[in-house]
Amino acid sequence: MELPECPVCLQNYNEESTVPRVLSCGHSVCEACLVELPQRYSDTIRCPACTQLVKYPAQQGPSGLPKNIDLLRLCVEQSSSKSQNSSEQSTNNGYDHSQFCPRFWSDEFYTTWKDWIIPHDLVSINSKSSGHERPGLGFVLRGRFGSTSSLKGRVCFKDGHDLSLAPIVSLPPTSNSKFRFCYVARIMKCLQGMKEAEREELALILKVSSKQNRICKVYGLWSDLVDGYLYLVCERHDDSLPNKFGELRNGFLGAGGDGLSRDGVLSFAMIGMSICDALIAFHSGGLAAGYFGLSSFCFDELGSICIDLNEVLLTGRQIPATVMNTISRCSSNEDKEGVIRDDFLKNEVFISPELLFELLPKESISLENGYTGHLIGYSSDVWSLACVLLQLLFGNSFPRYTLLMNEEEGFNFSASYIDWVGQVSSLMEEKLGSEYLTFRKTLYDCLALNPGSRLHVPDVRKCIQGMLVKSQFDVLGRLEVATNMNSTHCCLILGELCQFHKETSKAQRKCDLQEKQEGGEPDFSQDGEDQADEGLSKGMVELTDLRGHLNCITGLAVGGGYLFSSSFDKTIRVWSLQDFSHLHTFRGHEHRVMALAYVDEEDPLCISGDIGGGIFIWGITSPLGEDPLKKWYEQRDWRFSGIHSLTVSRKHGIYTGSGDRTIKAWSLKDGNLICTMTGHKSVVSTLTICDEVLYSGSWDGTIRLWSLNDHSPLTVLGEDMPGEVKPVLSIIADRHLLVAAHENGYIKVWKNDVFMNEKKLHSGAIFAVSMQGKFLYTGGWDKNVNTQELSGDEFQLDVRSIGSISYRSVVTALLCWEGKLYVGYADNSIKVYNHE
Repeated sequence: MELPECPVCLQNYNEESTVPRVLSCGHSVCEACLVELPQRYSDTIRCPACTQLVKYPAQQGPSGLPKNIDLLRLCVEQSSSKSQNSSEQSTNNGYDHSQFCPRFWSDEFYTTWKDWIIPHDLVSINSKSSGHERPGLGFVLRGRFGSTSSLKGRVCFKDGHDLSLAPIVSLPPTSNSKFRFCYVARIMKCLQGMKEAEREELALILKVSSKQNRICKVYGLWSDLVDGYLYLVCERHDDSLPNKFGELRNGFLGAGGDGLSRDGVLSFAMIGMSICDALIAFHSGGLAAGYFGLSSFCFDELGSICIDLNEVLLTGRQIPATVMNTISRCSSNEDKEGVIRDDFLKNEVFISPELLFELLPKESISLENGYTGHLIGYSSDVWSLACVLLQLLFGNSFPRYTLLMNEEEGFNFSASYIDWVGQVSSLMEEKLGSEYLTFRKTLYDCLALNPGSRLHVPDVRKCIQGMLVKSQFDVLGRLEVATNMNSTHCCLILGELCQFHKETSKAQRKCDLQEKQEGGEPDFSQDGEDQADEGLSKGMVELTDLRGHLNCITGLAVGGGYLFSSSFDKTIRVWSLQDFSHLHTFRGHEHRVMALAYVDEEDPLCISGDIGGGIFIWGITSPLGEDPLKKWYEQRDWRFSGIHSLTVSRKHGIYTGSGDRTIKAWSLKDGNLICTMTGHKSVVSTLTICDEVLYSGSWDGTIRLWSLNDHSPLTVLGEDMPGEVKPVLSIIADRHLLVAAHENGYIKVWKNDVFMNEKKLHSGAIFAVSMQGKFLYTGGWDKNVNTQELSGDEFQLDVRSIGSISYRSVVTALLCWEGKLYVGYADNSIKVYNHE
């Protein structure tokens, strides 16, 4: 037989260094460990063996506790272990709590993405634009909705900042369940349903935009939940290059075309270098596009040019669809030349040759000159950069790239390109002359068909800076610019993110939903492949609706194969848990029944308390009787109402919370009053028991803890919190967690006696709470049952909203039991929800 040992240090007890001291809960701990145990509250300590709060003589220390002379720790431990196993078996009943409302994501996934989700009410879309705004101001959704679908609205944060929205992916469809997943849960499910490559690309875009000041900031992800799309919310600057220099039809060369003036050189050089800086920042983050235009760049508040990421993404969405449009038009159009030019360059978007080659169907391209395409990367953006600079210089004189097509052989890629480069070279020689020979050669090299022969962006910037040769411009300095050209990069247009889900309009979505309701399954294929999208199918569905009460439901309890419900109609109804049929009604209360409890004794009992102070004990043996086994009344005080709350301990008896601000302990056997606990300053509205501790909540806004061994007070929670009194209406304790629901719609959570979190869950009072595993269910005045997950560690606890169930009536009672959620409402009904 092993010698008894301390449960903290695991050292054997002796008369010298590890003297066993007996706590009021019956467990023994050595003196040295008792000194080191943390004291969350004054004059109390939590037993390391059973986690019960017990009295502790703080001034005297361990010497104030008796020695365990007989060392009965092993016997007590065995008894405690047996009791604990029995309690866990009774609580679990073979059901896996973690599956009661399974989530769709891991803690790591949630932590990674939660800070990028913009709250739903932080972004607003106004349907009207003020008169001074230019036409089309707002955001434009392209690609998914056909050619262009413009919403004439204004997207802004509540403080008035203008934003732009880029559609990223379709939100998964919701099921027909009455359970509605919350805003964050729907977005989390959407992100989880994306391909890993899509998420990696999206994460890269978010990361780069947050670190590079030359890229328009991306605030995060948002959805209005109406059109069913997840958007990337970007910073918007209306002062884009086309808006700023749209009136310069002849570019910086001027109307005469006689060459660059001194002012023209300065303006062009400053704009050109700023464009290069923005592109360098873009590449430094590992991003590449393969296409750019004047509309891709805008001015920020400080006058620096930055890349409009939203415009780049929206343009990228258009390009593949436009290419296919072009092929279709060429197959039926007699005048086949100029189609590519008109489709792409009318919006001043310059697509690199290798990107265009990649997007065109290979069977439509003539390869007679040996061009087979190249990899798309940073050099592709250099080609587009050169076109943007030439557009700024020459304006409308800049020759448009026309992809010629032969009816027999298809698009003659190489011949078209050589012809176009010749036109550009002749124009530069004519307009710029020999004065800017180096600049001409730089741009010419940037337009090479082979990306490997092109210069880098820093080289282009240095060349532009070199145009400022006069001394009066030396103040600008000759900065050495370099960039880390990573071997790996993300091409926005060819990345997974641009391969958008199948286009579905609102009308189509409604049709799909109707089709699903009729038994069909809507098609949410992507990239021409059928991909199953289970949507948000996992929720709570209504299993049955129990009716029979004539007034508001006040309490629910389960036991012995029955569901018990109490009501303002002065009755307790008994329902079968198998088929939810009504079996019996207990009558006898003369006042509204306010609280209900079930006791699993050898002879199981149902106990009820009413507003008149009556306590009734009902037998649950078959057949169910008409009269209570016992009944008695607490002493009534005419100034206060009767019983408001009730809970039962098989070992210690019945506890009632009253309108007279007291808690009374009653003998379960004969109904005698054992003691009265005072301390609350208002109605004791809720009671619960966990680990031999009684928790009481009151309208005075506090929660008091009481020892069940001697009914002495242990501590008070909420008394030291500043602010107005927020009445506690319901509490629930589960091992190390304590949750209190308040009249103002907030909950407060304690873990291991430490306050962890406070969060507003409802727009009105929370009347009922229940917990199953990590999932917390709350219901109240706003007629919603909300589901939250409590997740975290010893230092932080998150209250994560999952979803809600809405109904037409106020929620007054909640109970979780074996995968089912029982909800009592003020309209006399009881609904049973099951996890689908």
